[in-house]
Amino acid sequence: MEATEPSASVRSLIRAAAQMLEARGVKSAMLDAEILMAEAAGVSRARVLAETRSDSAALSPRVVARFGEYVARRAAREPLAYIVGRKEFFSLDFEVTRSVLIPRPETEILVAAALEFISGQPEARVLDIGTGSGAIAIAIAANAPGVRIVATDISKESLEVAYRNAERLGVASRIEFRHGDCWAALDGGAPMRFDLMVSNPPYVEDARLDALAPEIREHEPRLALTGGPDGLDFYRRILGSAAKFIRPGGELMVEVGAGQAASVIDMCREAGCTGAVAIRDLAGIERVVRAVI
Repeated sequence: MEATEPSASVRSLIRAAAQMLEARGVKSAMLDAEILMAEAAGVSRARVLAETRSDSAALSPRVVARFGEYVARRAAREPLAYIVGRKEFFSLDFEVTRSVLIPRPETEILVAAALEFISGQPEARVLDIGTGSGAIAIAIAANAPGVRIVATDISKESLEVAYRNAERLGVASRIEFRHGDCWAALDGGAPMRFDLMVSNPPYVEDARLDALAPEIREHEPRLALTGGPDGLDFYRRILGSAAKFIRPGGELMVEVGAGQAASVIDMCREAGCTGAVAIRDLAGIERVVRAVI
């Protein structure tokens, strides 16, 4: 780590930062402080941990100032991922900005289900509605080299982030990014038909938005969160046109909020889908609904 004249040690700075973050309600205070120190110093977290054990390193004023800025942002409950500008998802490193929802571990359940489907159709044509950072589409493409994917989003800023992620991770040639609201992104030209559609749509009930954690409520894009009065508006829109764009026998897979799976399964059945089932995440929550068109 960059050292100059003796100053506050790495260990003492991290301890003070962790205490401050904990007082502000950050649950992973020590871990976040270590990650922010690594980011400020431009080194790995392993290097930071080594320095805290020796307690011998001094930091340059530049690194100390940058660390203080990062800690202040985290204390204001800005998500760690936005501060460092990246988030790991499905063992891939994604750029994230305030224009995209931060990828969640639960969404890996959706990717795993999609890859299970693709294992039987290795050249499947896949649609990702509301791609955001591109996490779902890119994780699928990175693990299924035969697929071709169309990824859509209503936000041009999100699509720019998604394209940069696809370029950096080497899958941009197999993903077509389209701007538009839901199915509207596919309008124009020859009709498109897909073997599989995936989506992590907005599903938070309007009345619950203000009860979300500050990291989500105050920093993540509301457009990617709000699902209408009952949180199910986007599922209605998806199912309203799914049969037009997904071939007979193809599947749709959507992430759902806690307690929404039964309602979404009923909606799938009403739309003529068959074999609608829910997949649980590691916490036992029904997290993904999968159905055959």
